[in-house]
Amino acid sequence: MLILGINGSVHQHGNTADLLTFGLDEAAKLGAKTQLIFAQEALDELKQPYCNVCEPRCPGVCYEGKKLEGIYNLLRECDGIILGSPVYFGTVSTQLKSFWDMSRKLRNEHALLDTVGGAVSVGAARFGGQETTLRALHDMMLVQGMLIVGDGHVSMDPGHHGACAQRPAIKDDYAITRVQILARRLVDVAKATLTLRKK
Repeated sequence: MLILGINGSVHQHGNTADLLTFGLDEAAKLGAKTQLIFAQEALDELKQPYCNVCEPRCPGVCYEGKKLEGIYNLLRECDGIILGSPVYFGTVSTQLKSFWDMSRKLRNEHALLDTVGGAVSVGAARFGGQETTLRALHDMMLVQGMLIVGDGHVSMDPGHHGACAQRPAIKDDYAITRVQILARRLVDVAKATLTLRKK
């Protein structure tokens, strides 16, 4: 089983990466292979790091042979994704939106259909737009046909949409617990839905 964390922050080793790492570490304890992906790094080598819908059905030529193509191939193979973003004006970062917009070819191929998804967000304040950001992350995954989980799990009290942290995330014990619960739930659902994914 492969679980990916996608860091949609401009900072490779910042708060979003910290929160995702806690989740991936928990998934690894349950036997999953994990990998943290830094979206900005894949966009940096592109001439045009955003989608302009050059064709009605995306051929993927703009990232062919690039790091982004390799990352999208990983997404094709994974069982679960924890999608993470800092809060930018109540929603996701430009970097993550560009990364996801350019995945249109995956959508055409139904490559992420029934892949399990969870979301995390980090804001500067306790009530700094984290839940609206989570909802945007959920919407992005739903368009790919993914199966969305919240942070509830039989081992802990149920939560709501996902893990929300206030920076610095590494000191937000409540958020760290939430993302660990989210990871356990994601792994459980990924195991239960393995037969749905034709990889």
